[in-house]
Amino acid sequence: MVKKNVAIMWFANFFIAGSITMVQPFLSLYIHTLGNHSASQVQTWSGLIFSITFVTAFIFSPIWGKIGDRYGRKPILVAFAFGLSISLFLMGLVTSIPQLFLLRMFMGIFTGFISMSQALISTQTSKRVAGQVLGTLQTGSITGTLMGPLIGGALADLFGYSATFQWLAAVLIFASLLVLFGIKEFRIQEDERPIKYTSRQVILHILRQPMLLIVMIMSMIVQIANFSVQPILSLFVGDINGPANIAFFSGLAFSAAGLGNLLMARKWGGLGDRIGYIKLLTWLLFAAGLIYLPGGMVTSLWQLVIIRFLLGIAIGGIIPIRIAYIRQEAPISMQGEVLGYNTSLRFFGNMIGPMLGGTISAYFGYSTVFVTTGILLLMSGGIMAIAQRKHPELAANHAA
Repeated sequence: MVKKNVAIMWFANFFIAGSITMVQPFLSLYIHTLGNHSASQVQTWSGLIFSITFVTAFIFSPIWGKIGDRYGRKPILVAFAFGLSISLFLMGLVTSIPQLFLLRMFMGIFTGFISMSQALISTQTSKRVAGQVLGTLQTGSITGTLMGPLIGGALADLFGYSATFQWLAAVLIFASLLVLFGIKEFRIQEDERPIKYTSRQVILHILRQPMLLIVMIMSMIVQIANFSVQPILSLFVGDINGPANIAFFSGLAFSAAGLGNLLMARKWGGLGDRIGYIKLLTWLLFAAGLIYLPGGMVTSLWQLVIIRFLLGIAIGGIIPIRIAYIRQEAPISMQGEVLGYNTSLRFFGNMIGPMLGGTISAYFGYSTVFVTTGILLLMSGGIMAIAQRKHPELAANHAA
């Protein structure tokens, strides 16, 4: 049953991630068509419109997590896919930037499908193999992330932005039906009896485990670094490669990171199961920081694609490893809410990152965004290394 659920959820994540990332290569370009705006105004609006989705997601994620712990995650997953479909369909009909801004804000209520699917599979998986299973599941969303920008960029160039939004809405409806009729929800029983934790108890559990708290904070910092480049990447591609087929080439740059993710996510998860999640997470943060630094010095598209590919290899292990560590440290009856807080922190990073990147690029140029995010990731690796030395007993894996 677990294998069937993982397989079905793999395809659902593929469709969800593919649909969402299809928009990324041309969202900044779409904003440019909604009125007469200067380049700096488009950069600023791009950051705000990228970010606003995650403001509402930040607010709603713990609420959804708590509801999932008590009533099940499958109905929430179906609602997420349906809500995203409505949001994207209406985005293709907007005539002004404020309308797009409001729809992106509404979309944030339902932006949590992939994290919720990880929580569902996590509660059905033994701690011993959590990293590998979650890494396998992640390849579904990575494959969608890999193909989405390429397909989205090509569709936008061929058929226009509005038609692309409508096609994406149809794909998301299909994903909701896939979960509704294909997923069987259950959870393995690790507690002697089911326990209902209050939100206060869950928060205290997090605060009393410093390594768990640090890993969750790292979730936020990694997302700040990752999303700081998102709103300006297509503009940067146009700057170094020219305006011809810009949506497609932006999709290529987006997808390069997805390919690196796809190649290594499952392997990183399995390696984390063997050598320790915290140790591997620390290495990957340092690696991502070093890869990011030269990004601002590229002068051609192929150089940017290589850096994005290498970045994807490093970032690809961080998501399954941090989820597996939370799976290890949180009792199963509170995992949904703990993962909800973790997702909320991630969305807070998603919210800050685009605003930070858009603002920095508007005032200091694109190169500064890459340097800033590289330094941020290196600092994160340093914090993890210090925490690991200070709390070695909390850094080791323990199976159940």
